[in-house]
Amino acid sequence: MRAIASAPGKVILFGEHAVVYGRPAIAVPVAQVRATAEVAPGVPGSGLHLVAADLGRTVLLADAPADEPLAAIARLTLAHLGIETAPDTVVTVRSTIPIASGMGSGAAVSSALTRALAAYCGRTLATEEVSALVFEVDKLYHGTPSGIDNTVIAYEQPVYFVKGEPPQPFHIAHPFTLVIADTGIASPTKVAVGDVRRAWQADTDRYERLFDRIGEIVRRARRAIEHSNDDALGPLLDENHRLLQELGVSSPELDRLAEAARAAGARGAKLSGAGRGGNLIALVRPDQAETVSAALRAAGARGVTVTQVG
Repeated sequence: MRAIASAPGKVILFGEHAVVYGRPAIAVPVAQVRATAEVAPGVPGSGLHLVAADLGRTVLLADAPADEPLAAIARLTLAHLGIETAPDTVVTVRSTIPIASGMGSGAAVSSALTRALAAYCGRTLATEEVSALVFEVDKLYHGTPSGIDNTVIAYEQPVYFVKGEPPQPFHIAHPFTLVIADTGIASPTKVAVGDVRRAWQADTDRYERLFDRIGEIVRRARRAIEHSNDDALGPLLDENHRLLQELGVSSPELDRLAEAARAAGARGAKLSGAGRGGNLIALVRPDQAETVSAALRAAGARGVTVTQVG
């Protein structure tokens, strides 16, 4: 018997960083990139082996440290299922989601692995159970995660998210097209989130005002998406990017890509995720996607993905 499960990547449309401080955010899945986990029978008595195929690394669950992410999600899943002895299996994980780029690679791998392992054990986990398990492992990646990655990836649908509240899937009245450009620079969420927290502690009033302004952009963006007001989304992306620059989480590479996208006809552009690298998203008309993609590559993007939202 074998069991296979997969999970998509994601991008944050609006609200990153401010979402950690109780403001809303909007995130959407990106089906063009996915993580996949396959569980297959192993040699009797061998225990559970975790294979990160893309990294050429194999870990025996019994020997793995507590903070090894693949081992952590496997242990959490088995404990949640009430299984005390790990089955003799080989769990192989593959992913086309860029690592440390703001696209939720860690959460997607965890989500795929927990679903595949549960299925191999003859069980089905509810979406909220998957999301909760993945959130625990996201703490290893991100330190103080908001919960948005595990939510949008586990549910595989656009969500309006406020920390500590149930996720709100919402209606996209009219599909829109995004071009996602990878700077090629790793963007560890834990580092950027920690830097913003220290800055917030040093100047709380200023940062709370910035978070409030980002929160208002998110609310306006949701109204625009739900009422087919695509013309409003581009300026909101640009405004959100400017506020992220004020938070100190943009970079010359991200700003250069944003300018290149706008010059090529994009309706708006902003960094997506932790910043300091990772990805830029640009809102385009479908017939602009190739032109904007070419401009982003010419401006230094290491990779470009086009996705339709809705």
